[in-house]
Amino acid sequence: MTLDQVLAFGLIGITVAAFVWDRLPYDVVALTALAVGIVIGLVPADRAFSGFSDDIVIIVGAALVLSAAIARSGAVETLMRPLMPSLTSPGRQVPILVGGVLLLSMVTKNVGALAIFMPIALQLARRSGTPPSALLMPMAFASLIGGIVTLVGTSPNVIVSKVRADLTGHPFGMFDYAPVGLCVAAAGFAFLCLGWRLLPRRDGGTRSLDAAFTLERYTTEARLPDGHWAVGATIATVEAEGDGETRIATVLRERFRRYPASADFRLKAEDVLLLTGDPDALERFVARTGLVLAGTTPTAEAAVMEGVVTAESRLVGRTAAQLDLQRASGIDILAVSRRGRRVEQRLAAVRFRAGDVVVLRGRAGALAPALGALKVLPLAAREIALGRNDRSWMPVAILLLAMGLVALHILPVAVAFFGAVVAVLLLRSMTPHDAYQAVEWPVLVLLGALIPISETVSSTGGADLIAAKLTAVVQDLSPVAALATILILAMAVTPFLNNAATVLVMGPIAAKLATRLGLNADPFLMAVALGAACDFLTPIGHQCNTLVMGPGGYRFGDYARLGLPLSVIVIVVGVPLIALVWPLHPA
Repeated sequence: MTLDQVLAFGLIGITVAAFVWDRLPYDVVALTALAVGIVIGLVPADRAFSGFSDDIVIIVGAALVLSAAIARSGAVETLMRPLMPSLTSPGRQVPILVGGVLLLSMVTKNVGALAIFMPIALQLARRSGTPPSALLMPMAFASLIGGIVTLVGTSPNVIVSKVRADLTGHPFGMFDYAPVGLCVAAAGFAFLCLGWRLLPRRDGGTRSLDAAFTLERYTTEARLPDGHWAVGATIATVEAEGDGETRIATVLRERFRRYPASADFRLKAEDVLLLTGDPDALERFVARTGLVLAGTTPTAEAAVMEGVVTAESRLVGRTAAQLDLQRASGIDILAVSRRGRRVEQRLAAVRFRAGDVVVLRGRAGALAPALGALKVLPLAAREIALGRNDRSWMPVAILLLAMGLVALHILPVAVAFFGAVVAVLLLRSMTPHDAYQAVEWPVLVLLGALIPISETVSSTGGADLIAAKLTAVVQDLSPVAALATILILAMAVTPFLNNAATVLVMGPIAAKLATRLGLNADPFLMAVALGAACDFLTPIGHQCNTLVMGPGGYRFGDYARLGLPLSVIVIVVGVPLIALVWPLHPA
């Protein structure tokens, strides 16, 4: 073993130990490893930052933005809505939710697909009394197995494609993963539809941060424009669009006439409706019905924030009309929550009190200073969509177009997805601010910093050395058993690193092992991708597992209840399929 190999293995070993220690953010660990690699001469100075210009960083970042754009568009919720009334029990809910997440994660980042469906699952849990623990972990696991079907579904597939390009000059294509991935996904789906019964029934995670802030129902004001479909309709008909979560509390007509909102009351053009509900329910109701919220028309640069009126605020004892907030501060009052008292006036006429919680909309750069000047304490712990989202199918159409261009080999993946992000921004389906918020910057930093480090395993000959040791272990085994060993090893390592780091380290090693055994590298690379993508045993190996831990009320050991049988299924189904689709022996 050479000195460079000792340094490379030592640096990677210390980096892995730091990941497992988990006292420092993983992006800081990766950056520190890169700095050390440069100082000790393992990483050439002119290649130190090559990882940040790699296509992987562009693809992962773009996929996160596109996933967020689809989530904000409401397209998935619109498709799911006709099914919601029939989803009354876990036996019906799990297959639909698991299937939806699985299918969506084939075309978007799996964490994005899960984030889109989680609010729907929690809404179903509240309505039907189903414990969220029965729904969320199966959905998280479905997002992982759905992600293995296409190149862009999960980071390991993208990274393995890069490893293959480095080795052969030809990356894996968009749907090269599909033959194996679809069969594994089908087997996993069948298991999850039944296996959710292995999970504990817990309600402890249902009180999210959002629920903690929803002290009382909000009141917002919306106008029924001339020519709207609801003109002449009854209040009961319009309220049905809110699925019981939003009520029309009062109807204001001809500016001053107030009518009680009885179910059979018929609405007229230009009626002003006072709506009550939580912010998310109000946003869905306004988006579905096409009502016009009070205030000015929002622009692409508009931001929405929730705040508490303090005792020192200029709002106390005064109305929005008196203060002329739109002209003076450039902000609109979208909703008010007053604990213990129902708001029955138009928002412009409400006299604010200390402790009122308000939802405000204004230009992104001006909103925070305006709140400070008004002495309104912002509640920055959650995101409010009311008055901001413009729901459309445009992000879905853009994503499908990008995937089509990749599938037809017209554009590379990175270029197609970068172009899709630009199109989403130009068409104002998403604001630049929201796009930056959607990107998981620590993940991109991790990738950019670890790529040069992982290359030292190959450049120093370390991959050949490890492959030689593994060859000695598996040389008496059949090629299929050697393939299974690599898959299981990738599964075992992923919880202690993360899937991206696992593939960056194990990909070259698996390829060298295949070469030493006289076998094709492709099936071994596929095994690494599959194993790294399928971490079902812990909440820490993949962000999808972490995302559901709190809302589902799960404990660390709960993951193995459902994850261990699913891992066995992936191995039993995946290994023979890889060997069948990707021949082990060279032609």
